[in-house]
Amino acid sequence: MSRTPRTAGSSKSHDPELADRLSRRGMLGVAAGATAAALLGAAAPATAATSAQTTAAGRGRPVLPPGRLGIQLYSLRDKVSTLGFAPVFAELKKYGYDEVEFAGYTQGSAGPITLAQLKRLARDHGLNPIGSHVGYYAADPNAYTFAQNLNKVLDDAQALGLKHIGTASNPFRYGSTVDAWKRAAEEFNTYGAAARARGMKFYQHNHSEEFSFATDNPKVRLYDVLLAETDPKLVYLEMDIFWAYSGQFRFSKRPDGKPAPFEPLDYVLRQPHRYPLFHVKDGVSDPGNQYGYRMTDVGDGDIDYQRFISAVTRLRGERLAHHWQAEHDNPTESFTFARRSSAHLHSLREKC
Repeated sequence: MSRTPRTAGSSKSHDPELADRLSRRGMLGVAAGATAAALLGAAAPATAATSAQTTAAGRGRPVLPPGRLGIQLYSLRDKVSTLGFAPVFAELKKYGYDEVEFAGYTQGSAGPITLAQLKRLARDHGLNPIGSHVGYYAADPNAYTFAQNLNKVLDDAQALGLKHIGTASNPFRYGSTVDAWKRAAEEFNTYGAAARARGMKFYQHNHSEEFSFATDNPKVRLYDVLLAETDPKLVYLEMDIFWAYSGQFRFSKRPDGKPAPFEPLDYVLRQPHRYPLFHVKDGVSDPGNQYGYRMTDVGDGDIDYQRFISAVTRLRGERLAHHWQAEHDNPTESFTFARRSSAHLHSLREKC
């Protein structure tokens, strides 16, 4: 049985951040033209032995906590839509992944799958379904979003055994003013309360625009409004680290030109309990790019993940409190991205 949500009308855009947000509102689906054999053959082979050799490299305690490496399946949507979940899960396990975060529950040309089958398939491959992205709202009253179909969204998450259920949509539903974000925060609190009643955590995944300033008070960063106006016991954050550093690049000055620097890691260190999930996404610094970075495979960019992950996991009681999801919005070859990103993260060691 298909779990494809109905969404508001889509549009094409040359804005990669906007395109990413719009794409996430739909489920995984449209089949690519390549055959399953060709897709499987495109990625270089990886084995458990290869992963073990990578993990053994270097000295010191691994930066990555055991059992906490996941991947956002949006990065592998081309493979899921053509091959189905089973071959994708098999590859991910070989690459050393422990968890998966969903961006939809359909698998295109591989045929329909029920949530019970999907849950069992993940567990059979040793993968823990840790979370899922669902739209915040849509114009269609029947859309599969938190605003339009909260109970259905939570029913499905519960059926999959998820501990986290969230959205990659931003809180701009009512505008860019402080009051607009307070209103969105109230809705997030409602979703968080409903999720908590079922034993789950509601979370929001950021892009860079969340770090911009309120149009009615340019001294106020909108992300700070979100943090202040949401109940920390009900609403959690999944920091997309790439987009947070892009936000740092874009919004380290107020609209009036006055400096307003911030460090993404500081947000986490001040309230680590609010960040159970992270997106580990890398970028090459490029000041000529409007976002400040060009997205790349994890380990090929300039974001210091040895520093970032160590700073969080070294906090008292926090080593196993977070989940690290590798992601690339548009990888050149998605299996290669998954394999190389896992190898890099497993190779990182804490500085002695």
